[in-house]
Amino acid sequence: MTKNIMIVGVGGQGSLLASKLLGYLLLSEGYDVKVSEVHGMSQRGGSVVTYVRFGEKVYSPIIDKGEADFIVSFEKLEAARYVEYLRPDGRIVVNTQEIDPMPVITGAMAYPENLIEKMEAQGIAVDAMDCLSLANEAGSSKAVNIVLMGRLSKYFDIPLEKWQSAIDACVPAKFAELNHKAFMLGRG
Repeated sequence: MTKNIMIVGVGGQGSLLASKLLGYLLLSEGYDVKVSEVHGMSQRGGSVVTYVRFGEKVYSPIIDKGEADFIVSFEKLEAARYVEYLRPDGRIVVNTQEIDPMPVITGAMAYPENLIEKMEAQGIAVDAMDCLSLANEAGSSKAVNIVLMGRLSKYFDIPLEKWQSAIDACVPAKFAELNHKAFMLGRG
C-alpha cells in the first residue's frame, strides 16, 4: 500500500531538505520512493509543495485531493490551504508560526484567525506545535524543517537511529549536532 506525505510551506523554509531527508530514509528502509517538488514562487516567499510517496511500487509522484496520509506544514495558513488533500483518517503536523502572504503584507486582507481550531472542528487530526521556538532552542531558526521531521517521526514505525542516520547523510557535518537536537526537540 502506497503512503503519501505532502510537505507544504513557504519558499526558503527548508521543505526541500525535509523531502530529501524523508526520501533518503524511506529508500534506506527498502521502499520505492517518488519525490516531486512543485514550486510556487519559492524565491519570493510563495507557497511551495513537495510530494513524497512511498510503498512497494510507486508509479506516480503526484498526490491527488483526499489521498495524503500526512500533511507536514511549515505554517498554519499553508496547512489550511491544502487540507482538502488529506485523507479522512490522515493527520496534519503543523508549525504554529504565521508567515504573512503577500495579500496580508500589502493590507489587502487580514491573516485568518483560529485556523488550527477550524481544522479540528472539521474532525481533522492536527498535531500543532511551535516549531520555530524549538528550532531556536536547538540553535537556529532555520531548523524548523528538522523539528517538523522529528514530530513526523513519532507516527512512523522506523527506529530512531535510522532517522538520525538520514540526518547525518543529508545535512553538512558542521550542522549535524544542531539538526539532531532540533529533531529530538520536535519528537518530544
